[in-house]
Amino acid sequence: MTLEKILRQRLDERRRDGLYRQIKTLAAAPTPLVTVDGREMLAFSSNDYLGLAIHPEVIAAQKAGAELGAGATASHLVNGHFQVHQQLQQSLAEVTGREAALVFSSGYMANVGTLCALLGRADNIISDKLNHASLIDGARLCGANSLRFPHGDLDGLHRQLQRAARRGGNTLVAVDGVYSMDGDLAPLAEIAGLCRDYGAWLLVDEAHGFGVMGSAQLPLAGSSAAAGLDQSQVPVIMGTLGKAAGNAGAFVAGSSALIDYLVQFARPYIYTTGMPPAVAAGSIAAVERMRSEPELARRLQENIAHFRQRAAQLNLPLAGSSTAIQPLLLGCEKTVMSVSAKLECRGFLVGAIRPPTVPVGTARLRITLSAAHSHDQINALLDELVSVLQENAVVRS
Repeated sequence: MTLEKILRQRLDERRRDGLYRQIKTLAAAPTPLVTVDGREMLAFSSNDYLGLAIHPEVIAAQKAGAELGAGATASHLVNGHFQVHQQLQQSLAEVTGREAALVFSSGYMANVGTLCALLGRADNIISDKLNHASLIDGARLCGANSLRFPHGDLDGLHRQLQRAARRGGNTLVAVDGVYSMDGDLAPLAEIAGLCRDYGAWLLVDEAHGFGVMGSAQLPLAGSSAAAGLDQSQVPVIMGTLGKAAGNAGAFVAGSSALIDYLVQFARPYIYTTGMPPAVAAGSIAAVERMRSEPELARRLQENIAHFRQRAAQLNLPLAGSSTAIQPLLLGCEKTVMSVSAKLECRGFLVGAIRPPTVPVGTARLRITLSAAHSHDQINALLDELVSVLQENAVVRS
């Protein structure tokens, strides 16, 4: 059978199963109003949690950064590292309460590069079953003995730590701080305690926690700080700059020794063209806006509370998330596609998430909230959602 025939056959299977994905073309970043394929819509699908992708000072900083050149032109270690990259790394280390930080071109590369640099065949990696794909692939690629535990199951983690201890070697536990499809938080304080008991290292992916949660001392540092954990308890954190920071790229933060080690051994860092200087400049401005405008994070929390309160009044079957990610589980792939399409026809852009991104039988709408949303816009979405669910005969709890 020819390659073309095999590809078409597999694509047809995706369509039949209701799993085929299509790309939507946006005219600009959501404000949260956005023009999609020529139609104005209200977006509840963006990860721009603080609205910084459209902040005028962040955009101005990106434009100024572009004067250094459209691209970095080479890897960081060859000649693609600028003063603006160094400034960004220093800023990220400060706001996360770490000794140092290192920028990567994406969160995927940061996770894969870090895991492959830290672990080898003699070691163990223990992962939550609902970890992000970048952590899953990093666990596969690093060659370490890979163990998994049921989502958020501390007893399951304990059992896997025991297995790793019997096998020997170094052990790293990798978890998301905020889970991207469920919006729930990992029990980080308890996980860190188990890691301490077994001498395991802990890596927390802060992609959806950085910039929107933290502690009184480190309000931007993410879920680790919110759980009261410091660098000694969580020696490796990864954060992205394309979500709350509204830009692109990612970083790993930790001890000076960790960052120096990654510079030497993290292949996706060593062998990739550096982050464009405009992106680094925009990210610096975004972090400064996070610091100087704490009302952005407060507004986001107010919107989350308003959404959940009104959704509860409408008996919508929400999951137990307290974050900007508010999944509405519908189960059936075809149902979630139908509901999403009807919402789109009525001017609302909401992500329809299906397997393999989520487990079979847990297809959902992934509603994401931003500080830029108004209460009126949230109310409008909820009203239309109730109407569409009734049309689709979806039972509300």
